[in-house]
Amino acid sequence: MKLNALKPYFPHAFKANSVKALIIGLLVYAVIAFVVGLVASLLGWIPVVGWLLRIVAWLVDIYAVVGVILAILVFLKVVQ
Repeated sequence: MKLNALKPYFPHAFKANSVKALIIGLLVYAVIAFVVGLVASLLGWIPVVGWLLRIVAWLVDIYAVVGVILAILVFLKVVQ
């Protein structure tokens, strides 16, 4: 199955053709989710900013999960 429309949005996921590239891709998505979650937790006490950051952190978490799933599927050669 080809998912050419997703390649610009998940660049590290579609480069996971070796174990090294898979680990790097997984780490990139984990670091992105961690940093955004950290910023959201540090600034979460500000009422309006906290709400917005929680929504952004939730969306970034979904992005990271989809990126990890795509990286694994590309590594297993289910998706090209």
